[in-house]
Amino acid sequence: ERKTREPGVPSSLIKNIFRHYVKMPVAREAFRIVEKCSERYFKQLSSDLEAYTRHAGRKTVEMADLEVLMRRQGLVTDKMPLHVLIEHHLPLEYRKLLIPVAVSGNKVIPCK
Repeated sequence: ERKTREPGVPSSLIKNIFRHYVKMPVAREAFRIVEKCSERYFKQLSSDLEAYTRHAGRKTVEMADLEVLMRRQGLVTDKMPLHVLIEHHLPLEYRKLLIPVAVSGNKVIPCK
């Protein structure tokens, strides 16, 4: 009989992100703890976003829900807006998807 697993963040992705910021070798036991903490964090993040969305009377999570959550966590403040966090922590290809940019021909991407 096969065990069913809940979908989650791939272990390889967590490992790559963690190694990028740690910049030194990580023991397997330590990585397992990081992986468990990341899984719990994303589960809590998801349930909080669902609660904010339901409270607003919607069925779709929007950027505003995420910004409210990040404000409550103290990540986004008046001195550190969301777009600054995006610019500091995400590669250019993801920044282009999240922050509107004017391009030639008076077009703004991404379109809303």
